[in-house]
Amino acid sequence: MSNEMQRAIVTGSSSGIGLAIAESLLAQGWTVSGFDIAPAHINHPSYSHVQLDLCDTAALDAAARAEPTAQALVHAAGVLRVAPLGQLQAADAALMWQIHVNALSNIANIVVPRMASAGMGRVVIVGSRVARGFAGRSQYAATKAALISLARSWAAEVVAKGVTVNVVSPAATQTAMLDDPARKTAAPRLPPMGRLVQPAEIASLVSYLLSPAAAAITGQDIQICGGSSLLT
Repeated sequence: MSNEMQRAIVTGSSSGIGLAIAESLLAQGWTVSGFDIAPAHINHPSYSHVQLDLCDTAALDAAARAEPTAQALVHAAGVLRVAPLGQLQAADAALMWQIHVNALSNIANIVVPRMASAGMGRVVIVGSRVARGFAGRSQYAATKAALISLARSWAAEVVAKGVTVNVVSPAATQTAMLDDPARKTAAPRLPPMGRLVQPAEIASLVSYLLSPAAAAITGQDIQICGGSSLLT
């Protein structure tokens, strides 16, 4: 099937990694539906934007059900809140869990069974190297670690139905999240390669995982770490 016949849903499509992924897919001939709380930052005839709060479960379910059958789901929406023990906030944990885990689960619960019924589909989830644990980011790490378990569980469910589910976990990436005041006390750790990962590099791997060539890759957590994995 050519890319011109394929549709992808991309969350977090208005900025950072999600924006880079959506633009990359459009350049390859995909039709893309972007889900984001922010207005659209893409003007393309094959792009449609659904502006909604991913924490609004009812609105999210309605939007997912209204979408035509998609061949790919990419969950790139994310938020970071940092705090050490003694300063953890339940509201921060709830926000990150809702955006990273619950929003993905709500969309996947609707669109992945459609993929399985059609006999083909791809799910790529943007995780984080922090899922392995990082001082001061325990709540964030917990939500990102949960994504790996979701991916492996879903992959096992649909592996015989032509659907793959994988996680792409970047190290520190050059996005607007680095300037978020909520993380002012936790500077990013520069990878050993000496620079931050670029969103386009993540988008390139995601594009490959959505391609027919990646049909045998499923249930994996793939690191884009700039050498960080060499140290741990």
